[in-house]
Amino acid sequence: MMGCLSVGANSFAPSACVVRMNSHLRVVVIVAVLVQLSGCEKAMRNMYEQPKYKPLAASALWPDGQSARPLEPGVVAHGAGVPAAASSGRRGELPAASVKPPVTLETLRRGRERFDIYCAPCHSVAGDGDGMVVRRGFPRPRSLHAEPLRRAPDAQLFDAITAGYGAMYPFADRIAVPDRWAIVAYLRALQLSQHARLGDVPAAERNELK
Repeated sequence: MMGCLSVGANSFAPSACVVRMNSHLRVVVIVAVLVQLSGCEKAMRNMYEQPKYKPLAASALWPDGQSARPLEPGVVAHGAGVPAAASSGRRGELPAASVKPPVTLETLRRGRERFDIYCAPCHSVAGDGDGMVVRRGFPRPRSLHAEPLRRAPDAQLFDAITAGYGAMYPFADRIAVPDRWAIVAYLRALQLSQHARLGDVPAAERNELK
């Protein structure tokens, strides 16, 4: 406290006290932060260097001396069997296109509805990649009318919706399998609308276009 007294007077010097207290407080804060950081670093190192076996490493814990253990009887591999077919649109090892449902007018209507909800914000309702999200700074996706996507098999488009592609995140948890196929069907119709030839129109309706 003597450092806070004015010389020749019995009054305190507040400015000197504040300076000394602030200096001490800074030291305490710095020390506390360094202690916390060292604890975080130790926790991180423990996560990376936790005791574990490397793949195919030896182990004296098991009679056969191997750390890699065989599967227990009845274990089903992840992504196989009936549940995988229901969630991914596949059946066993068959390609997704092998279970594609038939395309009907109702399918196209459903596909357009789902496309406008989930796809149009980025790809736009026309499929040219100028969606509302893109106009606000999101990376512009390739036009769905580009030649590589027009030539891509339906299974590839289905898989892109399911698992995502590039900056596009997966929609498997948002769009059911039938609706994914409906979107693919509508996308094909959307592509055809921009690249159709007069010869593709039925003869009975061709005169209405002239």
